[in-house]
Amino acid sequence: MKNHSMKRVLRFGGAVAFLGFASTVSAIEGPQVIKENCLLCHSETGKAEAPFSRISQQRKTPEGWQMTINRMKSQRGLKLKPEDERVLIKYLADTQGLAPSETADLRYVLEREPNVIEADIPEHVAGTCTGCHSSARSGLQRRTADEWEKLVHFHMGQVPSIEYLAGHRDRPWFQIAVNETSVKLGEGYPLVTKAWDDWKAAPKAMLNGDWVMSGYMPDKGEFSASVSVMPNKKDEYILLLNGHYADGSKLSGSGSAKVFAGYEWRGAVVIDGRKMRQVFAASEDGKTMTGRMFLKNDDVIGGAIVAKKATKAPVVVAVSPTYIKQGSTQVLKITGANLSEKISLGKGIKVVGVEKKTPDYMLVKVTASAKAAVGNRTLTVGSTATDSAVVVYDSVARVDITPSDSIARIGGNGGPVAKQKSIYRAIGFAAGSDGKPGTEDDIKLGYMPATWSLKPFDAVAEEEHDLKYAGKINSQGIFTPGDAGLNPERKMSTNNVGNLTVVGTVTEGGAAVAGEAHLLVTVQDYVKELIQ
Repeated sequence: MKNHSMKRVLRFGGAVAFLGFASTVSAIEGPQVIKENCLLCHSETGKAEAPFSRISQQRKTPEGWQMTINRMKSQRGLKLKPEDERVLIKYLADTQGLAPSETADLRYVLEREPNVIEADIPEHVAGTCTGCHSSARSGLQRRTADEWEKLVHFHMGQVPSIEYLAGHRDRPWFQIAVNETSVKLGEGYPLVTKAWDDWKAAPKAMLNGDWVMSGYMPDKGEFSASVSVMPNKKDEYILLLNGHYADGSKLSGSGSAKVFAGYEWRGAVVIDGRKMRQVFAASEDGKTMTGRMFLKNDDVIGGAIVAKKATKAPVVVAVSPTYIKQGSTQVLKITGANLSEKISLGKGIKVVGVEKKTPDYMLVKVTASAKAAVGNRTLTVGSTATDSAVVVYDSVARVDITPSDSIARIGGNGGPVAKQKSIYRAIGFAAGSDGKPGTEDDIKLGYMPATWSLKPFDAVAEEEHDLKYAGKINSQGIFTPGDAGLNPERKMSTNNVGNLTVVGTVTEGGAAVAGEAHLLVTVQDYVKELIQ
């Protein structure tokens, strides 16, 4: 892969065991579950602030506690009723979770965002931890110094060959991990923090009410929806969604959600017959949620979500597209609630009129004059102003493809592991005041329609005919890799892996501007974890 100075490309795949959404009601409480099921190995300390040995010396996300319980079941023989397991995860995530600020920069692993490249990884983590899993997995835990040291010993006891893994052989891994890394982790991610103490004491907002949501699904495009969130029981909700995709077709769905630690929203919904998962973070005031929604059994097929609580005043969630060219007319989709038809985008942009209005969006035709100033514009809808909602530009000077580096995995063909796809989008840029693309003053325009193609990444890929065998990309920017298993047409009957370049081309006014990204098509991943 490129960018060897950065963390390897992360690919999160497979079905998600999703913290339980069964309606079974259990009267048992978390401490009682621990006392009845965990004290063969753990013990009560008699301390109110840390009542159970080992358990009380850690803090984790809901997924982190689910992984701990999974390990206790698979490796320690724990037998736990499903309803008690749900109670225990809820109790631990609420009382020994992470504050919003402690998860903010690492949510990509919780939201199962594919093909993330981690950067700025602490040296002590990069040298000892990231050979096997992401840096975020370490960062989404808090432990006492003693517990961090015990975690190193656990690794050695559970995986005795860990010192001989790739990336560990050139150093005394155990000595470094136990004497340096565990100390640094204890200092950087301690059990007791002001952020968690403040969050525990803060009032938690109820998330029921009317919301409006904007999002993206790779195979469907952008969408908007009105969402009714109705309380079921404490920290649990019933959802009804009704909205529209970008092509005007309707969207409808329903489901349920559970909230952990006062802000960690985990939803299970069925939208247009497809089972989906939601991993959102609610803002501290309970008025906004951001995160990702994806297919239950194919988490690559998903996208970013923004939702805002509806109020009597106009609420703007998103604008699409986010750009308008000088001298052109554009129809903007403004997603929101209680939208006013009193609209302004500033000097040089004329609002021609509202073409359509629904509960979750409004289509507005606007015209930019040929002399409209290039740059970001504030959108005013009634009394609500949204900064940098739309960009006026002169021409597309550069196109970036996201993700810039990615992994897809062969699969299927009768095997137990499905193919793992990769999704691409094109981001346009104007050149800025210096007239040169690729410089610091470039102006980001946003996602733009593109045509998609592939080519060999290098001479070896061309010689091995990777373009023929490794997979195909469709008009939506979805790459589907080749079949798993031997291929007798290839040299030595090897499988359908390959090394490719993804090309996205944006065409405007007869001029085509292309961007490229690197795609590595590789073998199946048999290890599926909630936090990679």
